[in-house]
Amino acid sequence: MKLILTHEVSNLGSPGDIVDVKDGYGRNFLLPRNFAIRWTKGAAKQVESIQKAREAHAIHDLEDAQALKGRLEAAPVNVSVQAGPGGRLFGAVTVTDIADAIAQGGGSVDKRRIEVGNPIKTLGAHEVSVRLHPEVAAQVKLNVVASK
Repeated sequence: MKLILTHEVSNLGSPGDIVDVKDGYGRNFLLPRNFAIRWTKGAAKQVESIQKAREAHAIHDLEDAQALKGRLEAAPVNVSVQAGPGGRLFGAVTVTDIADAIAQGGGSVDKRRIEVGNPIKTLGAHEVSVRLHPEVAAQVKLNVVASK
């Protein structure tokens, strides 16, 4: 299935990219969430306008992303979660928990841009990656603490 991406999709592409994906992935995930539109000759003409808009925003977004990267990497983010004895968590720290903790600190990050390598299931210091821009990724230090 040939599609034109309208949003950035991790490990697939950026807005305006023409991608060829399996039918089920396109029909069940990308199209219902409006991450892509079907490729047609008419829609292919829209690709240029999507890419021009992306380039115009990219310069401004790059400067903002670098400023946000500096703020995120400057101080660790505290995430408060329920924990049992011995420092084991009830569940795991989710990207939503991380995004909420970053928002409390004054930053605004989309939870879909946060990449956690292994599930965080213990208290203490951890590190996650946040893709702020295709060229800028911040390494955020997390302090996972037990809530009272």
